[in-house]
Amino acid sequence: MITFKSPAAPDVIMLENLAEYLLGIIGKQLTARGVITHDEIPAAIQKLEAAVVTDKRERAEHDGRFHEGEEGHEPHELPIGLAQRAFPFLDMLRLAQKHDKDILWGV
Repeated sequence: MITFKSPAAPDVIMLENLAEYLLGIIGKQLTARGVITHDEIPAAIQKLEAAVVTDKRERAEHDGRFHEGEEGHEPHELPIGLAQRAFPFLDMLRLAQKHDKDILWGV
């Protein structure tokens, strides 16, 4: 579990693999300790929002190929998308930007 902290927002706790994935999207590596400085936050928000839009588009295209209810096709649920997984972290980024604060992990 990785805990992200900022004076501007409640802590965000997530599994290590999700933290590594989200940090990768914004151009950071998951290390034992790290920081997203207030100067890096606008670009991080932009990158993460772009990834969410791409994920939603790809999921919508995938939804169109489902054969739900057709004979011979088992019903199934889509896994949770990036928008849902990234929301708490994206919210933290936005609050940190608003209050000109950094985000830390591993402290």
